[in-house]
Amino acid sequence: MGKTPVRMKAVVYSLSPFQQQIMPGLWKDLTTKIHHKVTDNWISATLLLAPLVGTYIYVQNFKEKEKLEHRY
Repeated sequence: MGKTPVRMKAVVYSLSPFQQQIMPGLWKDLTTKIHHKVTDNWISATLLLAPLVGTYIYVQNFKEKEKLEHRY
């Protein structure tokens, strides 16, 4: 039994530089999507952001007190 050659077609995918519609649904109306995510999960967002904001404020206050302490 001999082997017979089989012709294969190559398929090449590329993006055109003139067509900039890559994932258009992701960026469309992004602010409304973020607003809905936060309002639907406001408890989780609060539990995430409260410690971060509190820590940032504490550190800024500590640094300012330290600067004033070493001023004189």
